[in-house]
Amino acid sequence: MSDQQDIGRAVELLKAGELIGIPTETVYGLGADAANPAAVAKIFAAKGRPADHPLIVHIPGANHLQRWAVDIPDLAYELAEDFWPGPLTLILKRAPGVPDAVTGGQDTVGLRVPGHPVALDLLRAFAAAGGSGGIAAPSANRFGRISPTTAAHVREELGDAVGMVLDGGACAVGIESTIIDLSSGRPVLLRPGHITPAAIESVCGVAPAPPTAVAPRASGTLEAHYAPLTPMRRVESGRLLDLLNAMRHSGRRCGVLAHSQPPQSGMPHVWKMLPAEPVGYAHDLYAALRELDHAGVDLIVVEAVPERPEWQAVGDRLRRSLAGAGA
Repeated sequence: MSDQQDIGRAVELLKAGELIGIPTETVYGLGADAANPAAVAKIFAAKGRPADHPLIVHIPGANHLQRWAVDIPDLAYELAEDFWPGPLTLILKRAPGVPDAVTGGQDTVGLRVPGHPVALDLLRAFAAAGGSGGIAAPSANRFGRISPTTAAHVREELGDAVGMVLDGGACAVGIESTIIDLSSGRPVLLRPGHITPAAIESVCGVAPAPPTAVAPRASGTLEAHYAPLTPMRRVESGRLLDLLNAMRHSGRRCGVLAHSQPPQSGMPHVWKMLPAEPVGYAHDLYAALRELDHAGVDLIVVEAVPERPEWQAVGDRLRRSLAGAGA
């Protein structure tokens, strides 16, 4: 685990315009000073990320909102009171001076306070040392690929492109934050996550609406994302064993991501059993996908997850993984 000496070194790297790997409760981030356009540009170069794809700015607390946003609705502070620090990103009208590189040229900015002690220590130390107090940090992986949930994943993905990686252990949540747009009145759900629409409704008094064609672009919402290099296929539970038998007879080996079907003896496939409930499944998902992607299999077969509200975030990540897999 990283200590205060590591935090101090990370602050100096941020102030010098360098990139660092940051642990959060969701996934590891690739961080740069959000007020430094040249530093932010290094994020896009390291990830191979499209320039119009906005970043999320991580801040030390809700008292820093006015540095980055304007016309902040009361609801933003109410949601912050309930869910920050934690896996919730709020989309607000950007303040003057927020670099276009951070917002993808839009008039909005994504902000959150991460719920990880190392990330919070870093943000507070960065602000106290005269930095902007904001760290732009998308997931610390090549664009479109599987998000990292350990420091080792970051080093494997990005190598020397990162000045240092703060080690905060395995991520507690394991998938990216819920994104709620508050820039145009009624809350809009741009990306599902650990914090559910029902939890948001309990604060807002109204369920967040689905995004429309004019909703702001947001991190992690492209059709293909979170994807392994190995091709993937989704299969209903009742058809899983038939497919795996057919693959075995054709001489092909699969990586199996299952939650209700236990490993079958006599099959050559690599089997990963994930918890049959959404929070545990989300926690283990990316590490399991990464392991299967490295297993030398011909196909990753995913047992379909339930189509219930509590599985929305997991279903979203799997759908985007399937769209981008093998590309």
